[in-house]
Amino acid sequence: MRVGKAAVRAVNGLTARWAAASEGGTVFSAAGVWPLLAFLADAADGRARGELADALGLPADEAAGAARELLGAMAGMRGLDTAVGLWTGRTLELREEWTAGLPAGTHGVLTGDAAADRAALDAWAVRRTGGLVARMPVEVREDTELVLAGALAMRTRWLAPFEELPLETAYQPWAAVDRLGLRRTSVLLDRIGVADTPDGCVTTLKVLGDNALDVHLLLGEERMTPGQVLGAGVGILGGAHPVVPGGRLPYGAPGPGLSVERVRCERPQPPRLDVTTAAYDLTAGHDLLALHRLFGLTTARDADQGHFPGISAFPLAVGSAEQAVMARFGALGFEAAAVTAFGMVAAGAPPERRHVTTRISAAFDRPFGFLALHRHSRLVLAAGWVTDPLPFPEYPWEHDE
Repeated sequence: MRVGKAAVRAVNGLTARWAAASEGGTVFSAAGVWPLLAFLADAADGRARGELADALGLPADEAAGAARELLGAMAGMRGLDTAVGLWTGRTLELREEWTAGLPAGTHGVLTGDAAADRAALDAWAVRRTGGLVARMPVEVREDTELVLAGALAMRTRWLAPFEELPLETAYQPWAAVDRLGLRRTSVLLDRIGVADTPDGCVTTLKVLGDNALDVHLLLGEERMTPGQVLGAGVGILGGAHPVVPGGRLPYGAPGPGLSVERVRCERPQPPRLDVTTAAYDLTAGHDLLALHRLFGLTTARDADQGHFPGISAFPLAVGSAEQAVMARFGALGFEAAAVTAFGMVAAGAPPERRHVTTRISAAFDRPFGFLALHRHSRLVLAAGWVTDPLPFPEYPWEHDE
């Protein structure tokens, strides 16, 4: 199944806006949030419906269909696993029209047993990400009536692996500690290019995976912010910023981190591209309600009244919305995973029934950007900004006499 162009534009647009709102090293997945927002928009009314539609970049009455189409297309991408999960309290009655629009096998039950519910939610996150995300990032409260979650996990192996070596860099925060560098040589000059964007020049490198899942590394001018660099990367994907490929770059320093020169050799040799980068392993936790305007959740979080009559006649509001995400870039390949969860709480007058559950919070710590994407549709699955690359490992035999 092909990915609809409207959905790709919408998800990538949300990626760019999220990047602009981010600070420091991080990783996030707009593709992990967008389908869930779409299902909520389909069931919302009033101001909440309009705000969610604005965040999605699509009319609310088209959102659920676009989400189903997107999830179906993603299910057909090699190396990518996706899932949607829904858990409700035993007495919450759902609208059949809404649940019928969710993927099959989605619905589970919140039992009210805190330990059992936490174990079931965490087990789902582990199972759906192959162990890359260990806990469901949801705040389950006494008044939580419904949890809507999505999982995304991608894995790819490089068509051409890198060689590991200590990273040589003059960037002082990194130079203070030996870092794990990655290097490889290629004759494929089109893997590198430079785009002149309104915010500055950006060098982009395509690192291709063996299953059409790729990672584009992005290095901007030093004065550029992470949001500007990542936004430029999204614009490059959409054709907004033409790229001058490696074979057409002028001699000298045509872009950030680039040097193009003539070199003498003893025998005829083809042009060569030498690449050095840094390995990284990022984890992050995001409170989506802290960016409620970005995600169209401003009104939906107001528990004075219900906003989702399409889900249930029982009044519901968004009580929590979080994402746990990781990305790992190494010599042989790349993997990333995200679990996003919305906790829906009772709205309006307090209901008589109450569930007692655990309450959790998740916080994860994390200077080039990256976009992990599906090569053919150019759908961005994960994006991030690297500020703390992996240290160079110490091997036991290095200390042997």
